[in-house]
Amino acid sequence: FKFMVNIPALEQMNQILHILFIFLPFLWAAGTLPPPDALFLWAMEQILEFGLGGSSMSTHLRLLVMFIISAGTAITSYFIPSTVGAVLFMTGLGFLLSLNLTDMGFDFKHSVTRHKIGAKSKALPSCSKKQFTWKECLFYIIILVLALLETSSLHHFAGFSQISKSSSQIIFGYILVILLIILWILREIQSVYIIGIFRNPFYPKDVQPMTIFLEKQTRLMRIGIARRILLTLVSPFAMIAFLSLDSSLQELHSVSVSIGFTRAFRMVWQNTENALLEIVIVSAVHLISSTDLWWNRSLDTGIRLLVVGIIRDRLIQFVSKLQFAVTLLLASWTEKKQRRKTTTTLCILNIVFSPFVLVFIVFSTLLSSPLLPLFTLPVFLVGFPRPIQSWPGAVGTAACVCADTVFYYQMVPRLTAALQTAMAAGSLGLLSPGSHYLGRFQDRLIWIMILECGYTYCCINIKGLELQETSCHTAEARRVDEVFESAFEQEEYTNVCSLNEHFGNVLTPCTVLPVKLYSDARSILSGIIDSHENLAEFKGDLVKVLVWILIQYCSKRPSMEENVHKTENKGQTPLLILPALNTSPYPKSLEDSDSLNSETFDDWSDDDIFDDEPTIKKEKEEKDQLKDFPGTNFPLPGSIVESQRVDDHSTGTVPENNLYRAVILGYPAIDKGKQEDMAYIPLMEFSCSHSHLLSLPKEWRSACIPNSKMKEMSSLFPEDWYQFVLRQLECFHSEEKASNVLEEIAKDKVLKDFYVHTVMTCYFSLFGIDNMIPSPGLILSVYSGVLPWSVALDWLTEKPELFQLALKAFRYTLKLMIDKACLGPIEDFKELTSFLEEYESDWYIGLVSDEKWKEAILQEKPYLFSLGYDPSMGVYTGRVLMLQELLIQVGKLNAEAVRGQWANLSWELLYATNDDEERYSIQAHPLLLRNLTIQAADPPLGYPIYSSEPLHIRLY
Repeated sequence: FKFMVNIPALEQMNQILHILFIFLPFLWAAGTLPPPDALFLWAMEQILEFGLGGSSMSTHLRLLVMFIISAGTAITSYFIPSTVGAVLFMTGLGFLLSLNLTDMGFDFKHSVTRHKIGAKSKALPSCSKKQFTWKECLFYIIILVLALLETSSLHHFAGFSQISKSSSQIIFGYILVILLIILWILREIQSVYIIGIFRNPFYPKDVQPMTIFLEKQTRLMRIGIARRILLTLVSPFAMIAFLSLDSSLQELHSVSVSIGFTRAFRMVWQNTENALLEIVIVSAVHLISSTDLWWNRSLDTGIRLLVVGIIRDRLIQFVSKLQFAVTLLLASWTEKKQRRKTTTTLCILNIVFSPFVLVFIVFSTLLSSPLLPLFTLPVFLVGFPRPIQSWPGAVGTAACVCADTVFYYQMVPRLTAALQTAMAAGSLGLLSPGSHYLGRFQDRLIWIMILECGYTYCCINIKGLELQETSCHTAEARRVDEVFESAFEQEEYTNVCSLNEHFGNVLTPCTVLPVKLYSDARSILSGIIDSHENLAEFKGDLVKVLVWILIQYCSKRPSMEENVHKTENKGQTPLLILPALNTSPYPKSLEDSDSLNSETFDDWSDDDIFDDEPTIKKEKEEKDQLKDFPGTNFPLPGSIVESQRVDDHSTGTVPENNLYRAVILGYPAIDKGKQEDMAYIPLMEFSCSHSHLLSLPKEWRSACIPNSKMKEMSSLFPEDWYQFVLRQLECFHSEEKASNVLEEIAKDKVLKDFYVHTVMTCYFSLFGIDNMIPSPGLILSVYSGVLPWSVALDWLTEKPELFQLALKAFRYTLKLMIDKACLGPIEDFKELTSFLEEYESDWYIGLVSDEKWKEAILQEKPYLFSLGYDPSMGVYTGRVLMLQELLIQVGKLNAEAVRGQWANLSWELLYATNDDEERYSIQAHPLLLRNLTIQAADPPLGYPIYSSEPLHIRLY
């Protein structure tokens, strides 16, 4: 202590800290005092960006590593004794650090791994992404070599003649001015508005005719290619030439020179457009002002560029914050829903005390912290300094996943490719970390944030907002639609250079992006699904679709009975058990008993289909499979009794095989001791040796319906359609002609009887065998997988694969009924086959809640269909998703408005503990898009339904 009392500086600091400590609780309560982690990351970002020429990074780890390497580069350059060596070192490291080294390293690592494991490379998760190729590596090597050669030669030239060096630097200064003007013009031509205010006369007026718009936009893209060449190749080399000729580089043993030029040589590559603007300003000031001015006498070029860079950034922030504050004030006064007595008073107070409001804005700008509108009212505070990401968690690790998330999963890869083209052309304006963009298509809202930028790459985060229709969401989405419509859907008579009607809005339209995604169309099926004629045709069509689906399934599955014909019975025709339709397996008196009354076959009521689902029995295992041989008496249904085997010396020994097993279900009970009276079921044989290739699985051949009912139902079986479908198959590649083989199979009565049994049992299981026309409620119930109770229900549900095929056939039939109602009747079997083949290849027909629905979207099935019911309107609805190339409208948001509202959200929920779901600050605000901005915040404060990991886009 005795050493500290005599030091005046420490005494003054002690007094200042005593005063500051008093205000710390107030600063904390006002949300201005930052948490340690946010302060540390903010300080690293500011030093990296303005002191070392870098960019804010997509992750905290990348930020820390890049900060250490960049600081090490500046320190190392100070200790290099040779001026040429120091210049080459700063040029080379500035170029390398501006590249996406992490992504390149991962790509190199995966390429080495793929080379080692060979064919297993397909299993790598990175194989689906665009890999870093050797051509790109060669391109970067050439650029680096050329930059080093230019820097060394010009620096060596600058050491000879002071006059020639000065004049050469002035010439390059003029060249940079011309490049800046050209690049600005080429960039503004790509967007729909110039400076966000004036309508671009070169941009297409109307984007509705998509083909015409794409043709016109192609011309703009050619201009964008020229701009990219100037920005990527010409401008960096021109700026390097300007810096290499500077006289300050002749004396490198200075901290200011090392820091200033390390930053300058890095900015040339890291942020070319901003570096070009800074160098032009420094060059212009140097030419205009006198040499005796303090600016030219005391500061070297590197420090001048650093100061200009800080002023440029803070000036842009000040204008954005001022625009945000003015918009909030005007909205509180002009918007009827926002105008209250308190807000009117607050607006008057803001006008009266406007100098103090400006002080808050300036202080917030100097700290690069968000301007915090308290509860989104015109009461402004200074938020605590925080990094660009605004949230402590890693990007893309949290989202409120729901059923609609899958749409964004499908959209993002294609949207990223479209963004790559637009960003490279300059359609989205100046790319800088912390910029926010909003995309709109139908009911989808896409939030895009730029995380970091570098030489020929950009890293972004894409969020998908909820699709649920709420009042606040709808109100702001309607305003977004109005902003985009006024920009992209103008009439022919509109003035060429009209003004932006929604200039006060925080959203400024930029461009439209062609992206292949799903359009969502919903329709009301009243008049179709409840039509008596359509429902009458439905049952007949269902049988045909069942036949087609089962035959297609059996023709494509590997035949399980194929090995039977490779056994010792070569050359013999296979023997199969068939409960024949023409023979009665039990006495006729038992068939006609009262216990088989038709009432027992359908206890389902169409009026209660929306009640609780009927209980589906999940009973016994497959324990009724018995080996049957000629002369064997059958046991009681459900009992486990060994059948009597024929002695080996008896005539006609039959090999024991699973093929000869049969399940006998549904037969009437027989008294003990009378089993010998059971009907004899002979072994049937296929008439064609190839029929086994289309045979149904053995577990589907069992019978659960009495023979009299089956004979009655078999009259509904469309034999002509069955013959036609078989003759159309293309699954035989044998020595014989396929047409002859199919002709023989079509004539096989045993195979046909198998299909009759299975098809009609499935038909009966879906909605019974009576001839009554099904109701729309029953159609919806079965479509949803809730089947009416019947005797055959357990039989079908115990066979999951057959159950899914029957359900698919039912859904195909419903879609067929809708298509027939819309497109007209089907003329012949060929047209019906084409419909079904299209459903099989291009459609997914099911429920939105199914996992296969999501899989179909991710697999990019061309069409999806779902049936639903709207209880509020009392109507049946259809939903069709169609994959096609459509236009996504994209606009740029005021970054400071977004940061300010996010800062208020953080303050409100963390400091004011206002967790009310209906709080004022999340209500709709059409000018500020308050509700959508709150949604886009990271969980748990926000609730986006999708958030991508950092996506690296290559801008070439």
